[in-house]
Amino acid sequence: MQTVHVQDLGQMNYQPAWELQENLLQWNLAKKAGGRAEETRHHLLLVEHAPVYTLGKSGLLEHVLVDDETREKMGIEFFKTNRGGDITFHGPGQVVGYPVLDLEKIYTDIGKYLRNLEEVIIRTMAFYGLKGERSPGETGVWLDPTLPGKERKICAMGVRCSRWITMHGFAFNVNTDLHYFDHIIPCGIRQKSVTSLESELQRKVDMQEVKQLLLKEFLDVFELEEFKNRG
Repeated sequence: MQTVHVQDLGQMNYQPAWELQENLLQWNLAKKAGGRAEETRHHLLLVEHAPVYTLGKSGLLEHVLVDDETREKMGIEFFKTNRGGDITFHGPGQVVGYPVLDLEKIYTDIGKYLRNLEEVIIRTMAFYGLKGERSPGETGVWLDPTLPGKERKICAMGVRCSRWITMHGFAFNVNTDLHYFDHIIPCGIRQKSVTSLESELQRKVDMQEVKQLLLKEFLDVFELEEFKNRG
């Protein structure tokens, strides 16, 4: 079975986490360019960011509803990124997952990759008795996506792929302060709300427990095992 190098980065600002992903992606690309594609490595980074809004390459700046001065006073960073998708928020109480995978070793199908990322979240939610679902035409994981006025998103997703090496990933709201979403149009989707495990369960949820569950389901869905350094 193929292995994946897993790192729990704890709490880290957005920029250094992005740079780490980029370095891992470039390392893998160099292996492919050098004719050593068999040496590429799968990675999974788990992290909790300081408050930040990130805008995908197809996103619209008008989906940010506060000016820069107000945003800075609120202590929220802002980055334009090279992932797909629109505007989203990362912050404390949210588990962000960044898989850097060589899909040529798994399957060359971005649609299937996104559905499998969603499956990881759906299975994790099931542990807490919640029914996570997909919303037709919208990436991510939702609750009650087919009930008008009740639709609420619990996990946003946006990825980039270069020569079948992935980066960016998912943002799963666990104990997230949802007020941060009031100042953006999340994912560019109007008239639909966001939620979190805490909001749905009406209690704080253990972040380490969620990370362990996510890792377990990730390994299962992608048929990988965690790399263990035996040296």
